[in-house]
Amino acid sequence: MAAVPSRAVIRRAAIAAGLLVAVRVIVAAQTAPAGATRVISLIPATTEMLFAMGAGDRLVAAGSYDHYPAQVERLPKVGALLDPNIERILTLKPDLVVVYGTQTELKNRLERANIAYYTYVHKGLPDISETIRSLGARVGVAAQANALASSVESGVSKIRDIVARSPRPRTLLVFGRERGSLRNIDASGGVGFLHDMLEAAGGADVLTDVGRQSLMMTTEMVLARAPDVILELRYGPPQAGDAEDLHQWNALAAVPAVRNKRIYQLRGEQFVVPGPRVVQAVEQMARTLHPEAFR
Repeated sequence: MAAVPSRAVIRRAAIAAGLLVAVRVIVAAQTAPAGATRVISLIPATTEMLFAMGAGDRLVAAGSYDHYPAQVERLPKVGALLDPNIERILTLKPDLVVVYGTQTELKNRLERANIAYYTYVHKGLPDISETIRSLGARVGVAAQANALASSVESGVSKIRDIVARSPRPRTLLVFGRERGSLRNIDASGGVGFLHDMLEAAGGADVLTDVGRQSLMMTTEMVLARAPDVILELRYGPPQAGDAEDLHQWNALAAVPAVRNKRIYQLRGEQFVVPGPRVVQAVEQMARTLHPEAFR
């Protein structure tokens, strides 16, 4: 029987998949000419961006966790954050590689091979548009990228306007916990992509004072924060018993969200991959928090 991965391994894999992320492009020390035509993206968000701006045909490989859109599955997979296949990447002779900011060894190898790269770091919701524009300019589709970025910005802005007059429920945004229990609750903190999405959707983050993108919560902390709403994000394939698993929260009967039956499960990678589908994700959050505003 195969060994079950530890929670630490699963968490690292989630980070590698871009599931805790919001991005800001940083121009790498080594630059590439505009119009790169052989691109490798190791990050789900930037892979989605390239396809959405009409540059998907320039991709010659993608990361192991890149699954959207469907065309990505036809590309060679060359690893991700923890396991980039450097030799395979070099063999494909890219003229631009989009990498994680912490992939120092990979960047060093690319520099030695005279291959340009782009790096990004996890940040907030506004940085998605910055990334789209900057990456689009790098690959030579600036006009399409600008149009896509503007569409994302206007889409989120419209949702903000729709929920602007609605009361803002104090909300806990959970993106992971031990299945079948309330142990090891991973929650969004007061900064970063997930926090920004929640605020745009008309929620008041109960952890807004926590200056981190995420933190591990105990049930005592949940009781102390007393959220009015709990949103749980699920981003893997559906599993039997998913809906029943939400009943674990019934153990915290004193929490307003539990008492008032305002615990919701939202499924899909669009919630945790900071790409063009962020508008869809924010709208789903907003409709869950404020169904009356969309009638």
